[in-house]
This record gives sequence, C-alpha cells and structure tokens, in this order.
Amino acid sequence: MFVLFEEAGKFMAGRVLSEADASAQVELDSGKRVKVKGANLLIRFEKPAPAELLAAAQAQAQAIELDMAYAFAPEAEFSFADLAKDYFSANATLTEQAGMLFKLFDTPHYFRRAGKGRFKKAPADIIAQALAAIEKKRLVTEQIAQWANDLGAGNCPEPIKEQLYKILFKPDKNAPEYKAVVEASRATHTAPLELLHKAGAIASPYQFHWKRFLLENFPKGTGFPAITAPAIADELPLAPVQAFSIDDSQTTEIDDALSLQGLGSGTVTIGIHIAAPGLAVQPGSPIDMLGRARLSTVYMPGYKVTMLPDDVVQTYTLQEGRDCPALSLYVTLDEITLEVKGSETKLERVPIAHNLRHDQLDAVVTEPWLLDAAFEHQNTPQPLPALREQLSFLYRLARDLKAKREVVRGKPETFNRPDYNFRLQGNEGAEPQGDETVLISIRQRGAPLDLIVAEAMILANSTWGSWMADMGVPAIYRSQASLAPGVKVRMGTKALPHAGIGVKSYAWATSPLRRYTDLVNQWQIMACARHGKTAALVAPFKPKDAELFAIISAFDTTYSAYNGYQGAMERFWTMRYVQQHGITELVATVFKENMVRADDIPLVLPVMGAQGLPRNAKVRVKLGEMDLITLDLHGTVLERLDAPAETPTEEAEDGEDEDDVAGPIAIAVDVNDAPDGGSDNSSS
Repeated sequence: MFVLFEEAGKFMAGRVLSEADASAQVELDSGKRVKVKGANLLIRFEKPAPAELLAAAQAQAQAIELDMAYAFAPEAEFSFADLAKDYFSANATLTEQAGMLFKLFDTPHYFRRAGKGRFKKAPADIIAQALAAIEKKRLVTEQIAQWANDLGAGNCPEPIKEQLYKILFKPDKNAPEYKAVVEASRATHTAPLELLHKAGAIASPYQFHWKRFLLENFPKGTGFPAITAPAIADELPLAPVQAFSIDDSQTTEIDDALSLQGLGSGTVTIGIHIAAPGLAVQPGSPIDMLGRARLSTVYMPGYKVTMLPDDVVQTYTLQEGRDCPALSLYVTLDEITLEVKGSETKLERVPIAHNLRHDQLDAVVTEPWLLDAAFEHQNTPQPLPALREQLSFLYRLARDLKAKREVVRGKPETFNRPDYNFRLQGNEGAEPQGDETVLISIRQRGAPLDLIVAEAMILANSTWGSWMADMGVPAIYRSQASLAPGVKVRMGTKALPHAGIGVKSYAWATSPLRRYTDLVNQWQIMACARHGKTAALVAPFKPKDAELFAIISAFDTTYSAYNGYQGAMERFWTMRYVQQHGITELVATVFKENMVRADDIPLVLPVMGAQGLPRNAKVRVKLGEMDLITLDLHGTVLERLDAPAETPTEEAEDGEDEDDVAGPIAIAVDVNDAPDGGSDNSSS
C-alpha cells in the first residue's frame, strides 16, 4: 500500500512498511525511510506509483479554477476529498482528490488550513486584501526586474540613486531597490559599487565619501539644536599674566595658551592655561549631551565638524583681548638648570594678549632667531619682538623637556617625516564640493613653535594625570606598556606609563573644546583644585564608575572612525592634487615590502618592482590609474635612485601601526598624541 502525506509543508508519497495506531513507517522512492504521524497520512492508494500520482496531481491542481472551487466550498469546515467530489463529481478520482488537496494547500489566502486535510473558506474581505497584496508583490517583482535591467544597461533609476548610500552601507535587504542592485550584480557579474558607478549613480566621488561618512556617523545631519551656552558663575581671580596661544590660522577652538613670569630672576614660572568650559557645562546638561554624542571634532582638509556648536565654542575659547576663564597649571623652574621645583593648579581669569598663528610665523620663529639674540629678520611681524625673550626661553625649555622624555623612552623621538597642511581654494571654510583646487604644503614636525606647545601640553597632561592619581580621583588615561612592535596606545582609568611619550602617566586634558575625554578630565581636575584630598568624594566620576568606562569605549570607537575618515579624505585630496598637477611620476621611499611613501606629498601606495629592495630605498615610481571612489592607486618602480647601501631602520612613531597605512583608503596619520601640541594641522 502507498500513502500520500504532508511533512513540514511538503507533500510526499511512498510505500507503507509498517503501521501502528499513531504513526507509520514509510519508504520513499529514494529508499529513505521516514516515520509519519497518523494525522499526516492523507490519502491511501494501491496505484499508480507514488511518483506518478504526485506528478499527475500537480498537473490537475494547475487546472482547477480557484474562484469556482471557492464557490463550491461550504461555509463550514470541509475536507479536500469532499470538495473534490463537489467540484469534479461524486466519483472524483484519486488524482482529482490529490489535485484538490494541492490546490487548497497552495492558496491559504482563499482556504485556511484546519489540519488533517481539512480546510475552511476565508472571508471575502480577507481574500480581497490578500489579492491586493499579491498584486502589489507582483508589481514590485516586475519593478525589481526592470530596475535590474536598467542597471545592467548602464542606467541608474532615480529611486536607486536616492537610496544609494543606504543600499551600499546600511541596506534594508527587503527593499526593492536593494534587491534590484543584487539581481543586477549577479546578472552582470559586477560588484555592486562598480555596477552603480558605471550606471552613473555616483556623480561626485567626494560626495560619495562625505555622504557615506554622514550615514554612518551623523545620520541625522551635522547641525545642532538651538542652545545657549551657560555663563560661568564662579567669581574667578584675574591672573597677573599676559598669555598667548599658538594655533593654525583655521583653528577656532582655541583650547590652550601659555604665559611666562620671572625671566631674569633665577626662578621662572610657566603658565599653561586651558579653556574651562567645565566651569559652566555640567555632566548631564544639554551641552554635555551634545559633546558626549559627538565625542570629538572631526577634522578633514578644508572643513571640520565641531564637537560643540560654534556659539558655545566662542563663549569659552581663549580669544585674544579677553580675560578668559581658564584652568591653569603653573610650573616653577630653575631658570638656569630648568629643574622643576613645583606646580600649582588654579581656576582663574586669564588675560589673552595674542592669538599667534604658527603657519604665518614658522618662517620667522626659527631656531637661529630664538637662540641668537643678534640674528634679525628684515621684517619681523608684531608682536614677535616683544615675545622674543619668552619664546626663546620656552624653546630652550621645550628642548630640555623633550630630551628628558627621550631618556625615559630609551631612544630619541624621530620626526623624519613631515606633516602636511591642506588648503582648498574656493571653499573658505564651507563644505567642500570636491572640485576645489588643492594646495599642499609641508610643515616639518618639531618646528620651534610646534615643539614649544607640544612639550607644554605634554607637561600639563602628565602633571595633571599624576596629580589626579595621587588624589585618588579616577580619570581617562592613555598608556603604552612599551615600544616593542605591536604594543599600541590604550585608554583606561589607571595612571600607567606611556612609553611612547616617556612619562609615568598621561591624561588628555588640554583640548576640552574639541575632545570629550578632555572635558571629562577637566571636571575631575577641577574637583582636585577645589577640594584637595577630599576630591574623590565630590568628583563627578568615582572609582570604577561604569559611566567612565562607557565613555572610554564610545570615544575609542568614534575617534578611530573620525581619524579613519580624516585619513581617507587626506588621501582623496592628495589624489586630486596629483590629478590637478598632472603628476605621472614621483620619488618615493620603500618602507615595507612592495609599499612606498611619496617624498613630497602625503601618499602611500603599493608598487610592483620593489621586490628585494631594502627599507628606505629611494625609487622613482610611475603612477597607474587612480580610483577616487575606492581611493585605490598603484604604481610601478622605474628605477632605484640611491646607492645600494645599508640604511638605518626608520623608527615607528607612537601610535602608528605600519599596517594601517597599507590599504588604499588610508594614509599614515599620527593622531594619538601630536594634537596635544595645540597646533593640530588637521584643523586646517
């Protein structure tokens, strides 16, 4: 005997081997044996063969008119065999009965399944809704097919253009636009990005990168809600100093300034003054929520997305001509030996006399000008003559601080690669469009003004980091266990050594207008300044505070994403620079197998023909085709330019992993600690 049965939504037939009250053992044509529940045994028959019955029943089901079957069906629950007799004849054949079973089972919008081969008619309104849904699905399927054909033919439908970035980076896999791209990609054997590019969906490579970044990091846009910066209510004493800041010309978030007292007296006091939004912005306040949502200012050539609204920034920035609330660290030193005698932290108002701009003054404030009192430039801009003595001392101090850190590091810091400044002509701080003229200039790392500010900020961050640890107040620290390869900079709440900088602890605290970690640390430092040894009891964040760990985790992820985008955009604009200047060949330096770094522009690329060349070998490279969307660029080594001799191994700088620069959409951007110098060229 054979049986037709339903199993997991499918109909099968086979020979009965044995049968009990509640189940049967059935052998299929394939030889497989299955145990079937008695309730699922729907038709018993002696002939034809199971395969023949299934094929004939499927054909019979296709011939059944659904509306007529629905009309013949009773209002009450019924079996498929009963409806077959009503529809065909009282002597409905086995094939007709099985065909009716298949038809009823395949049309659940007309007939609801009641189990054991029984069904019930669906109400007319439900059928109408189901038919409308089926028709809608049919139209969508046809639309998907049409869109896929258009894409394959090189034309991008408008609905897909509108969903371009969502399709590529955050797809709704049930959306017809996404399905059309997938179907076209499979049909043409073309990757989705290449397919859409060929179809004209990406009009601007720059907008492609920008909108992708916004989708992933600012899905609601970069605007701020209307908000007013709270005033600083504290009665702060006026500091007896005349401070000055040193930043890039494009910098609007002036976080830090310096002052100097006591020159010629034998004891000198350097003041490091940090903008103090923490005096007015409290944890949990609306402005704090804005800062915590963004966590950092995003820098890119020609543009930036600030962490805080500009009105808020301008309220607390260290603007020249104002007495600005500040968190000040005063470090007292011996004027001759430069030995540190002590330090003190104060909350005060600091007169800001000057906002110096290093990109305008680097050519004037040179080492000869600082170290040789007889050296003069033809035209020294104001106010440099009045600041020359202070800058000379600060430069001497900076070199001494750097040398002492290098002793702790165990080897000198090397700045054998320059930083680059990007300028986009025509955008004037507005959002770039991608067709601006690119200007790239070199700024050698370790230039006097840069070194002065960098060392002062490292001094402040390390001094405050150790001070908070001594007070038992938790903070957000950066640490590096050693300079061994692969040991990276980490963030945590413990005051651990930073081997890359050469200090026993390091807490970012000098950029509270553009980094949220610095604002958090500023609150903690202020608690120490106000309450001394009892600060741990009143500081906003307590030891092992879960909020502090959450901030670290969020900041680490977000900051990495922002830096990745900055690196990609620097690569994009460098490639545009290459295009605009018609550069087809360049001189480069090998830094790892088959990878070179251009000598005169910030460009890293893979090359052919560099096998066997040692690190630091100079080569001439012919550039291949570039792709501004994937940021892919390859080259071919034409010749080696230097003599085949042993060259010293280039030291990897703090925070830089050479593997990070090998990809086509990233370049080497050392952002871990250099921005603490206050003259972050990424702000350009």
